[in-house]
Amino acid sequence: MMAQLTFLAMTACSAALLAGFFGALHPAFDSFSHFRMHLSVLAALLAVLLLASSYRLQAVAALVFAIACFATTMSALPRLSPQQAVAKPADRIVYSLLQMNLRFNNPTPKKVLSLIGRTNPDVITLDEVSGMWATELGYIASAYPYRILCDYPNGIFGVALLSRRPFAPDTAPRCEPRGAMATATIDFGGIPVDVAAIHLSWPWPKEQNWQIGELAEPLAALGETAIMAGDCNAVPWSAAVRRVARLGGMTLMPSAGPTWIHRTLPDLLRRYAGLPIDQVFSKGGVTILSSARLEDTGSDHLPVLVEFTLRPDSAPEDVHKSALAANDMPDKPRG
Repeated sequence: MMAQLTFLAMTACSAALLAGFFGALHPAFDSFSHFRMHLSVLAALLAVLLLASSYRLQAVAALVFAIACFATTMSALPRLSPQQAVAKPADRIVYSLLQMNLRFNNPTPKKVLSLIGRTNPDVITLDEVSGMWATELGYIASAYPYRILCDYPNGIFGVALLSRRPFAPDTAPRCEPRGAMATATIDFGGIPVDVAAIHLSWPWPKEQNWQIGELAEPLAALGETAIMAGDCNAVPWSAAVRRVARLGGMTLMPSAGPTWIHRTLPDLLRRYAGLPIDQVFSKGGVTILSSARLEDTGSDHLPVLVEFTLRPDSAPEDVHKSALAANDMPDKPRG
């Protein structure tokens, strides 16, 4: 009886793993893909238990399948040191972007402000910007005077974009539908770069799939050189993340590692068994140099610090053709 139950559990895990590879067909399948790493480990353990039983052939097949599935997630495995993409060039300025899901009711907002002060990033992308955070972020307005805060209908899941560097001339930041995306063209030493903060909803049966469709136009309107970061509530190998990258014509940065786990579980478990759902995308003249997860600041997400450079030839010869500048009635920044 125990072997039968173990076999049924192994079969269920294998079926869920298989379904996750068909996320492009329906978002219900994609929901399974987010737990591919965990399901692979569980299926493998169950298969090992059955190797000495009458189900040994099925167990061997399931074990091989689980290992193959796990291999597709290895780029997001936890790392003990920052993920170095390429060596830092000596002839270019290195910029930094800090991505943070603040958590709308974070009990330790001063930890967030302290981390920002210590890392001193050029630009910050923020998720779950509630009314509480509109006040807290006001304390660093002098350090980050260029900003836009976008409200979400429930007043909790808004996004924000803060910058030490000015917005490009003749452009204005804007909020996309329902406050799920904030965009601005920022002047990095004479090179205009479209920067975006994005926060997607939970996967199916929640609204993530149609929300991505709603953001299709602003994603496609990002300039030729752009960088976007946010809490996608989706793992790097999911159909949802691939769709976002495709709509924006962007490349997904190699994952910095797991960044989220339920807030009641310890930070150590989040770092080594959490879900890698905070993503960074780029295109054009942006070159990602490195990424690193930082310390806990009271949220259920870990902050991610990204370093990048810009190719000098990415500066346009004519006026920067960005959808931000073309919008005649952009949302006014708040804060």
